[in-house]
Amino acid sequence: MNDKQVVAQYALNYVQNGMTIGLGTGSTANCFIEALAQRYQQENLKITVVASSLVSQLNAQHLGLPLIAIEHIEKLDMYVDGADEVAPDMTLLKGRGSDLVKEKLLVEAAEQFIVLIDSSKQVQHIGDNFPIPAEVLPFAWQLVQHKMRNAGAQVSLRETGSGLAVTSCGNLVLDLVFNAELSTTALNNLLNATPGIVEHGIFQGLADIILLADKGKVTPITSEKK
Repeated sequence: MNDKQVVAQYALNYVQNGMTIGLGTGSTANCFIEALAQRYQQENLKITVVASSLVSQLNAQHLGLPLIAIEHIEKLDMYVDGADEVAPDMTLLKGRGSDLVKEKLLVEAAEQFIVLIDSSKQVQHIGDNFPIPAEVLPFAWQLVQHKMRNAGAQVSLRETGSGLAVTSCGNLVLDLVFNAELSTTALNNLLNATPGIVEHGIFQGLADIILLADKGKVTPITSEKK
């Protein structure tokens, strides 16, 4: 097994009968969905799952997991997802898959947010390896772009092979590169305070447990925030 599969299997230790579990999006999240489905079938586990994206929804359906829509929940027992970057203070960068609104909704609804990573995702400062994504209302993107450029960012409108990237909520995505002088807290506050930004990729103070896989060994890193 590779590290993504190892950490996904380890995360099953936190799953209990009767839980409602949020499923993240991405390659590591897919490994967890597959591992969870296998345990569900083998142990007749009593669980319900909620997907953060259409991709995860289709994967969970294909594997036979009992799905409910995000519209039908008020809270989750657990949300499990990967991250693009993780800083030493457990701040995350997410959003290369673009579904930021649903992901943050499920994170906030969960009693426990468990993040699955390998050592390649560890950084000293959020934004070291990837731009910070901001999901923006379609009519607001140029106004947001102007404000972000005034704040010192390089801004690009995310595109795919077939045109502009559009989120499942129908929004556009701006990718932002800031200089390292701005702290993550300052960036988080700036993006939170900007009209037209629906959600963004900085997840600060939200992770409860980070499961770090490195060469087949998993190390849990815990937060005291709750």
